[in-house]
Amino acid sequence: MLRAALLTAMAVAALAQTAPQPNDYSDGKAWLCRPGRHDACDTDLTATVIRADGTMTRETWKAAADPPVDCFYVYPTVSADPGMNSGMTPDAAELNVIRQQFARFASVCRPYAPVYRQITLAGLQLLLLPGGSGPKFESGVQYDDVRDAFHYYLDHDNQGRGFVLVGHSQGSFILTELIRREIDGKPLASRMVSAILAGTTVAVARGQDIGGSFVHIPLCRSATGTGCVITYASFRSTAPPPPDTMFGKVPDPKMAAACTNPANLSGGSGELRAYLSTRGETITGTTSPKPWLKTARPIETPWVSLPGLLTARCATNENATYLEVTVHPESSALRTGDITGDLEVGGLTMANWGLHLVDMNIAMGNLVDIVGQQGKVWAAKSAASRTAR
Repeated sequence: MLRAALLTAMAVAALAQTAPQPNDYSDGKAWLCRPGRHDACDTDLTATVIRADGTMTRETWKAAADPPVDCFYVYPTVSADPGMNSGMTPDAAELNVIRQQFARFASVCRPYAPVYRQITLAGLQLLLLPGGSGPKFESGVQYDDVRDAFHYYLDHDNQGRGFVLVGHSQGSFILTELIRREIDGKPLASRMVSAILAGTTVAVARGQDIGGSFVHIPLCRSATGTGCVITYASFRSTAPPPPDTMFGKVPDPKMAAACTNPANLSGGSGELRAYLSTRGETITGTTSPKPWLKTARPIETPWVSLPGLLTARCATNENATYLEVTVHPESSALRTGDITGDLEVGGLTMANWGLHLVDMNIAMGNLVDIVGQQGKVWAAKSAASRTAR
Protein backbone atom coordinates (compact mmCIF):
# COMPACT_ATOMS: atom_id res chain seq x y z
CA MET A 1 0.00 0.00 0.00
CA LEU A 2 2.90 2.33 0.83
CA ARG A 3 4.45 1.62 -2.57
CA ALA A 4 1.11 2.41 -4.30
CA ALA A 5 0.76 5.65 -2.37
CA LEU A 6 4.33 6.59 -3.27
CA LEU A 7 3.72 5.89 -6.96
CA THR A 8 0.53 7.95 -6.84
CA ALA A 9 2.36 10.85 -5.23
CA MET A 10 5.11 10.63 -7.85
CA ALA A 11 2.52 10.66 -10.64
CA VAL A 12 0.78 13.69 -9.16
CA ALA A 13 4.12 15.47 -8.82
CA ALA A 14 4.98 14.67 -12.44
CA LEU A 15 1.64 16.01 -13.61
CA ALA A 16 2.13 19.16 -11.57
CA GLN A 17 5.50 19.69 -13.25
CA THR A 18 4.15 19.22 -16.75
CA ALA A 19 0.81 21.00 -16.33
CA PRO A 20 0.82 24.19 -18.43
CA GLN A 21 1.07 27.37 -16.43
CA PRO A 22 -1.43 30.19 -17.07
CA ASN A 23 -0.34 32.89 -19.48
CA ASP A 24 0.26 36.44 -18.32
CA TYR A 25 -2.08 38.48 -20.52
CA SER A 26 -0.79 41.70 -19.00
CA ASP A 27 2.22 41.08 -21.24
CA GLY A 28 1.65 42.81 -24.57
CA LYS A 29 3.50 39.97 -26.34
CA ALA A 30 0.58 37.68 -25.47
CA TRP A 31 -1.65 39.65 -27.85
CA LEU A 32 -1.61 39.74 -31.64
CA CYS A 33 -3.81 42.83 -31.67
CA ARG A 34 -4.65 45.52 -29.18
CA PRO A 35 -5.94 49.03 -29.87
CA GLY A 36 -3.45 51.79 -30.63
CA ARG A 37 -0.49 49.55 -31.44
CA HIS A 38 1.49 48.85 -34.59
CA ASP A 39 0.85 45.12 -34.54
CA ALA A 40 -0.71 42.34 -36.61
CA CYS A 41 -3.89 44.37 -37.17
CA ASP A 42 -1.87 47.30 -38.55
CA THR A 43 -1.67 45.91 -42.08
CA ASP A 44 -2.38 46.95 -45.66
CA LEU A 45 -6.01 46.13 -46.47
CA THR A 46 -6.23 48.15 -49.68
CA ALA A 47 -8.40 46.34 -52.24
CA THR A 48 -9.02 46.50 -55.96
CA VAL A 49 -12.73 46.30 -56.73
CA ILE A 50 -13.12 44.44 -60.04
CA ARG A 51 -16.48 44.59 -61.77
CA ALA A 52 -17.73 42.17 -64.41
CA ASP A 53 -16.96 44.63 -67.21
CA GLY A 54 -13.32 44.78 -66.12
CA THR A 55 -13.60 48.19 -64.48
CA MET A 56 -11.18 48.49 -61.57
CA THR A 57 -11.31 50.94 -58.68
CA ARG A 58 -9.00 51.21 -55.71
CA GLU A 59 -10.63 50.95 -52.28
CA THR A 60 -8.64 52.28 -49.35
CA TRP A 61 -9.11 51.27 -45.72
CA LYS A 62 -8.29 52.68 -42.31
CA ALA A 63 -9.00 51.80 -38.72
CA ALA A 64 -11.64 53.77 -36.86
CA ALA A 65 -10.32 56.44 -34.51
CA ASP A 66 -12.99 55.99 -31.83
CA PRO A 67 -15.32 53.05 -32.56
CA PRO A 68 -18.27 52.50 -30.21
CA VAL A 69 -17.60 48.82 -29.39
CA ASP A 70 -14.81 46.24 -29.13
CA CYS A 71 -14.10 43.03 -31.06
CA PHE A 72 -12.47 40.01 -29.38
CA TYR A 73 -11.16 37.46 -31.89
CA VAL A 74 -10.10 33.83 -31.54
CA TYR A 75 -8.36 32.46 -34.62
CA PRO A 76 -8.83 29.01 -36.20
CA THR A 77 -6.40 26.09 -36.41
CA VAL A 78 -3.37 27.47 -38.22
CA SER A 79 -0.31 26.70 -36.08
CA ALA A 80 2.41 24.59 -37.68
CA ASP A 81 4.19 24.15 -34.34
CA PRO A 82 5.14 20.55 -33.49
CA GLY A 83 3.14 18.75 -30.84
CA MET A 84 -0.50 18.80 -29.83
CA ASN A 85 -0.62 22.43 -28.67
CA SER A 86 1.17 25.47 -30.03
CA GLY A 87 3.59 27.70 -28.20
CA MET A 88 3.00 31.35 -27.42
CA THR A 89 5.31 32.80 -30.06
CA PRO A 90 3.24 33.83 -33.09
CA ASP A 91 4.73 33.20 -36.50
CA ALA A 92 3.73 33.81 -40.11
CA ALA A 93 0.61 31.63 -39.80
CA GLU A 94 -0.89 33.69 -36.98
CA LEU A 95 0.00 36.98 -38.66
CA ASN A 96 -1.59 35.78 -41.90
CA VAL A 97 -4.86 34.69 -40.29
CA ILE A 98 -5.22 38.11 -38.67
CA ARG A 99 -4.96 39.70 -42.13
CA GLN A 100 -7.39 37.20 -43.60
CA GLN A 101 -10.09 37.22 -40.93
CA PHE A 102 -9.86 40.00 -38.40
CA ALA A 103 -7.87 43.16 -39.16
CA ARG A 104 -10.64 44.63 -41.33
CA PHE A 105 -12.99 44.73 -38.31
CA ALA A 106 -10.84 47.52 -36.84
CA SER A 107 -12.79 49.95 -39.03
CA VAL A 108 -15.83 49.41 -36.77
CA CYS A 109 -14.48 48.21 -33.40
CA ARG A 110 -11.41 48.22 -31.19
CA PRO A 111 -9.46 45.01 -31.98
CA TYR A 112 -8.36 42.48 -29.35
CA ALA A 113 -6.79 39.18 -30.44
CA PRO A 114 -4.92 37.05 -27.88
CA VAL A 115 -2.28 34.47 -28.68
CA TYR A 116 -3.34 31.11 -27.25
CA ARG A 117 -1.96 27.58 -27.10
CA GLN A 118 -4.28 26.15 -29.67
CA ILE A 119 -4.48 22.57 -30.91
CA THR A 120 -2.05 22.61 -33.83
CA LEU A 121 -2.55 21.42 -37.40
CA ALA A 122 -0.50 18.32 -36.53
CA GLY A 123 -2.57 17.74 -33.41
CA LEU A 124 -5.82 18.13 -35.33
CA GLN A 125 -4.72 15.63 -37.98
CA LEU A 126 -3.84 13.14 -35.26
CA LEU A 127 -7.18 13.55 -33.51
CA LEU A 128 -9.09 13.15 -36.79
CA LEU A 129 -7.39 9.86 -37.68
CA PRO A 130 -9.55 6.69 -37.56
CA GLY A 131 -9.65 5.62 -33.95
CA GLY A 132 -8.77 9.11 -32.77
CA SER A 133 -10.85 10.80 -30.11
CA GLY A 134 -11.74 13.73 -32.33
CA PRO A 135 -10.86 17.30 -31.37
CA LYS A 136 -12.26 18.60 -28.09
CA PHE A 137 -11.56 22.30 -28.38
CA GLU A 138 -13.94 23.16 -25.53
CA SER A 139 -11.61 22.00 -22.74
CA GLY A 140 -7.90 21.99 -22.16
CA VAL A 141 -5.20 24.63 -22.32
CA GLN A 142 -6.58 26.13 -25.54
CA TYR A 143 -9.88 26.96 -23.83
CA ASP A 144 -8.22 28.06 -20.59
CA ASP A 145 -5.98 30.53 -22.44
CA VAL A 146 -8.88 32.17 -24.27
CA ARG A 147 -10.92 32.35 -21.07
CA ASP A 148 -8.00 33.96 -19.23
CA ALA A 149 -7.42 36.47 -22.03
CA PHE A 150 -11.12 37.35 -22.08
CA HIS A 151 -11.12 37.85 -18.32
CA TYR A 152 -8.08 40.10 -18.60
CA TYR A 153 -9.81 42.11 -21.31
CA LEU A 154 -12.95 42.47 -19.17
CA ASP A 155 -11.01 43.47 -16.06
CA HIS A 156 -8.57 45.92 -17.66
CA ASP A 157 -9.93 47.13 -21.02
CA ASN A 158 -13.68 46.79 -21.35
CA GLN A 159 -14.93 49.45 -18.91
CA GLY A 160 -18.56 48.64 -19.62
CA ARG A 161 -18.26 48.76 -23.42
CA GLY A 162 -20.15 46.50 -25.77
CA PHE A 163 -18.13 43.69 -27.33
CA VAL A 164 -18.40 41.46 -30.38
CA LEU A 165 -16.92 37.96 -30.22
CA VAL A 166 -15.41 36.84 -33.53
CA GLY A 167 -14.20 33.31 -34.20
CA HIS A 168 -13.69 30.72 -36.87
CA SER A 169 -13.33 26.92 -36.66
CA GLN A 170 -11.37 26.07 -33.47
CA GLY A 171 -11.86 29.67 -32.37
CA SER A 172 -15.63 29.36 -32.81
CA PHE A 173 -15.80 26.11 -30.86
CA ILE A 174 -13.93 27.75 -27.99
CA LEU A 175 -16.06 30.90 -28.07
CA THR A 176 -19.25 28.83 -28.13
CA GLU A 177 -18.18 27.22 -24.88
CA LEU A 178 -17.07 30.57 -23.46
CA ILE A 179 -20.50 32.05 -24.20
CA ARG A 180 -22.21 29.03 -22.66
CA ARG A 181 -20.19 29.21 -19.44
CA GLU A 182 -19.56 32.92 -19.00
CA ILE A 183 -22.27 34.89 -20.82
CA ASP A 184 -25.52 33.05 -21.61
CA GLY A 185 -28.13 34.00 -19.00
CA LYS A 186 -25.64 36.09 -17.00
CA PRO A 187 -25.38 39.90 -16.52
CA LEU A 188 -22.45 40.03 -18.95
CA ALA A 189 -24.88 39.15 -21.78
CA SER A 190 -26.06 42.77 -21.74
CA ARG A 191 -22.65 43.81 -23.07
CA MET A 192 -22.42 41.19 -25.84
CA VAL A 193 -23.29 43.08 -29.02
CA SER A 194 -23.13 39.87 -31.05
CA ALA A 195 -21.02 36.78 -31.68
CA ILE A 196 -19.76 35.71 -35.10
CA LEU A 197 -19.15 31.95 -34.94
CA ALA A 198 -18.14 30.88 -38.44
CA GLY A 199 -16.92 27.49 -39.59
CA THR A 200 -18.56 25.57 -36.76
CA THR A 201 -21.88 23.95 -35.84
CA VAL A 202 -24.16 25.77 -33.41
CA ALA A 203 -27.26 23.82 -32.42
CA VAL A 204 -30.76 25.28 -32.07
CA ALA A 205 -34.07 23.61 -31.28
CA ARG A 206 -35.51 22.43 -34.59
CA GLY A 207 -37.56 25.21 -36.14
CA GLN A 208 -36.38 27.74 -33.54
CA ASP A 209 -33.65 30.38 -33.20
CA ILE A 210 -32.68 29.33 -29.68
CA GLY A 211 -32.64 26.41 -27.30
CA GLY A 212 -29.64 24.34 -28.36
CA SER A 213 -26.07 25.44 -27.74
CA PHE A 214 -27.43 28.50 -25.90
CA VAL A 215 -30.44 28.80 -23.64
CA HIS A 216 -31.08 32.53 -23.86
CA ILE A 217 -29.05 33.88 -26.82
CA PRO A 218 -30.88 33.78 -30.19
CA LEU A 219 -29.67 33.89 -33.76
CA CYS A 220 -29.30 37.31 -35.38
CA ARG A 221 -32.12 38.01 -37.84
CA SER A 222 -31.31 41.65 -38.67
CA ALA A 223 -28.26 43.89 -38.75
CA THR A 224 -29.83 46.04 -36.04
CA GLY A 225 -30.42 43.16 -33.65
CA THR A 226 -28.01 42.81 -30.73
CA GLY A 227 -27.24 40.16 -28.15
CA CYS A 228 -27.39 37.50 -30.86
CA VAL A 229 -25.29 35.03 -32.86
CA ILE A 230 -24.25 34.87 -36.52
CA THR A 231 -23.12 31.38 -37.50
CA TYR A 232 -22.62 29.42 -40.70
CA ALA A 233 -20.40 26.95 -42.55
CA SER A 234 -20.12 27.50 -46.29
CA PHE A 235 -20.29 25.03 -49.18
CA ARG A 236 -20.49 25.55 -52.93
CA SER A 237 -23.92 25.15 -54.48
CA THR A 238 -22.27 22.69 -56.86
CA ALA A 239 -20.74 20.66 -54.00
CA PRO A 240 -23.21 20.48 -51.08
CA PRO A 241 -22.30 18.73 -47.81
CA PRO A 242 -21.74 14.98 -48.27
CA PRO A 243 -22.70 12.35 -45.65
CA ASP A 244 -19.33 12.73 -43.90
CA THR A 245 -19.56 16.51 -43.70
CA MET A 246 -17.49 18.16 -40.99
CA PHE A 247 -20.13 20.84 -40.35
CA GLY A 248 -23.85 21.49 -40.31
CA LYS A 249 -25.25 18.40 -38.59
CA VAL A 250 -26.09 17.58 -34.98
CA PRO A 251 -26.75 14.11 -33.51
CA ASP A 252 -29.93 15.02 -31.58
CA PRO A 253 -32.98 14.75 -33.89
CA LYS A 254 -34.74 17.43 -31.82
CA MET A 255 -32.00 19.87 -32.74
CA ALA A 256 -30.77 21.36 -35.99
CA ALA A 257 -27.61 23.13 -37.07
CA ALA A 258 -28.07 26.88 -37.15
CA CYS A 259 -27.39 28.98 -40.23
CA THR A 260 -27.57 32.75 -40.51
CA ASN A 261 -26.79 34.26 -43.90
CA PRO A 262 -24.48 37.28 -43.46
CA ALA A 263 -25.62 38.49 -46.88
CA ASN A 264 -29.28 38.52 -45.75
CA LEU A 265 -29.88 37.88 -42.05
CA SER A 266 -33.65 38.11 -42.45
CA GLY A 267 -33.68 35.12 -44.81
CA GLY A 268 -33.42 34.35 -48.50
CA SER A 269 -30.53 35.02 -50.82
CA GLY A 270 -28.13 37.95 -50.81
CA GLU A 271 -24.90 39.13 -52.39
CA LEU A 272 -21.67 38.28 -50.60
CA ARG A 273 -19.06 41.05 -50.40
CA ALA A 274 -15.87 39.04 -50.43
CA TYR A 275 -12.34 40.24 -49.80
CA LEU A 276 -9.93 37.72 -51.26
CA SER A 277 -6.16 37.63 -51.28
CA THR A 278 -4.81 38.77 -54.63
CA ARG A 279 -2.17 36.03 -54.42
CA GLY A 280 -4.67 33.32 -53.45
CA GLU A 281 -3.63 33.06 -49.80
CA THR A 282 -6.07 31.42 -47.41
CA ILE A 283 -5.79 30.73 -43.69
CA THR A 284 -3.49 27.70 -44.20
CA GLY A 285 -1.75 28.16 -47.55
CA THR A 286 -1.74 29.62 -51.01
CA THR A 287 -3.52 28.34 -54.11
CA SER A 288 -2.74 30.46 -57.13
CA PRO A 289 -6.05 31.83 -58.42
CA LYS A 290 -6.99 32.05 -62.03
CA PRO A 291 -6.17 35.48 -63.45
CA TRP A 292 -8.50 38.00 -61.86
CA LEU A 293 -8.76 39.77 -65.22
CA LYS A 294 -8.94 38.27 -68.69
CA THR A 295 -6.78 41.12 -69.92
CA ALA A 296 -3.17 41.53 -68.90
CA ARG A 297 -3.51 44.32 -66.36
CA PRO A 298 -1.60 44.15 -63.08
CA ILE A 299 -3.34 44.30 -59.71
CA GLU A 300 -1.16 46.15 -57.24
CA THR A 301 -3.24 45.80 -54.07
CA PRO A 302 -3.07 42.83 -51.67
CA TRP A 303 -6.84 42.28 -51.83
CA VAL A 304 -9.54 42.03 -54.48
CA SER A 305 -13.31 42.41 -54.23
CA LEU A 306 -15.65 41.06 -56.92
CA PRO A 307 -19.15 42.63 -56.81
CA GLY A 308 -21.91 40.38 -58.09
CA LEU A 309 -19.83 37.22 -58.36
CA LEU A 310 -21.06 35.45 -55.21
CA THR A 311 -24.46 35.04 -53.58
CA ALA A 312 -25.48 32.95 -50.60
CA ARG A 313 -28.50 31.48 -48.88
CA CYS A 314 -29.03 29.09 -45.99
CA ALA A 315 -29.95 25.65 -47.30
CA THR A 316 -30.56 22.14 -46.00
CA ASN A 317 -29.96 18.81 -47.68
CA GLU A 318 -30.21 15.29 -46.28
CA ASN A 319 -26.81 15.70 -44.60
CA ALA A 320 -26.58 19.20 -43.18
CA THR A 321 -27.79 22.76 -42.87
CA TYR A 322 -25.25 25.13 -44.41
CA LEU A 323 -24.53 28.39 -46.21
CA GLU A 324 -24.93 27.62 -49.91
CA VAL A 325 -22.57 29.78 -51.96
CA THR A 326 -23.32 30.24 -55.65
CA VAL A 327 -20.75 31.56 -58.11
CA HIS A 328 -22.21 33.59 -60.99
CA PRO A 329 -19.75 33.55 -63.89
CA GLU A 330 -20.68 35.67 -66.91
CA SER A 331 -19.54 34.59 -70.36
CA SER A 332 -19.08 38.20 -71.36
CA ALA A 333 -17.30 39.21 -68.15
CA LEU A 334 -13.77 40.51 -68.36
CA ARG A 335 -12.90 39.23 -64.89
CA THR A 336 -12.52 35.77 -63.37
CA GLY A 337 -15.59 33.53 -63.05
CA ASP A 338 -14.55 31.57 -59.95
CA ILE A 339 -12.74 31.70 -56.62
CA THR A 340 -10.31 29.44 -54.80
CA GLY A 341 -10.84 28.25 -51.24
CA ASP A 342 -11.56 24.51 -51.36
CA LEU A 343 -9.44 22.35 -49.06
CA GLU A 344 -7.19 20.02 -51.06
CA VAL A 345 -5.09 17.16 -49.73
CA GLY A 346 -2.77 15.34 -52.10
CA GLY A 347 -4.47 16.95 -55.08
CA LEU A 348 -7.92 15.78 -53.96
CA THR A 349 -10.66 18.21 -52.96
CA MET A 350 -12.02 17.45 -49.49
CA ALA A 351 -15.73 17.96 -50.16
CA ASN A 352 -16.65 17.40 -46.52
CA TRP A 353 -14.87 20.64 -45.55
CA GLY A 354 -16.65 22.85 -48.09
CA LEU A 355 -15.28 26.39 -48.42
CA HIS A 356 -13.94 26.28 -44.88
CA LEU A 357 -10.68 28.02 -45.76
CA VAL A 358 -12.51 31.14 -46.95
CA ASP A 359 -15.61 31.09 -44.71
CA MET A 360 -14.72 34.53 -43.40
CA ASN A 361 -13.23 36.02 -46.57
CA ILE A 362 -16.30 35.47 -48.72
CA ALA A 363 -18.54 37.40 -46.29
CA MET A 364 -16.03 39.87 -44.84
CA GLY A 365 -17.66 43.00 -46.26
CA ASN A 366 -21.08 41.88 -45.03
CA LEU A 367 -19.81 41.01 -41.55
CA VAL A 368 -17.96 44.29 -41.08
CA ASP A 369 -21.07 46.23 -42.15
CA ILE A 370 -23.25 44.24 -39.75
CA VAL A 371 -20.90 44.83 -36.81
CA GLY A 372 -20.80 48.53 -37.70
CA GLN A 373 -24.60 48.74 -37.57
CA GLN A 374 -24.91 46.61 -34.45
CA GLY A 375 -22.27 48.67 -32.67
CA LYS A 376 -24.15 51.91 -33.32
CA VAL A 377 -27.43 50.38 -32.14
CA TRP A 378 -25.85 48.99 -28.96
CA ALA A 379 -24.11 52.27 -28.19
CA ALA A 380 -27.37 54.22 -28.65
CA LYS A 381 -29.25 51.82 -26.35
CA SER A 382 -26.49 52.04 -23.76
CA ALA A 383 -26.51 55.84 -23.86
CA ALA A 384 -30.31 55.91 -23.53
CA SER A 385 -30.13 53.53 -20.56
CA ARG A 386 -27.58 55.71 -18.78
CA THR A 387 -29.71 58.82 -19.41
CA ALA A 388 -32.81 57.13 -18.02
CA ARG A 389 -31.11 56.34 -14.70
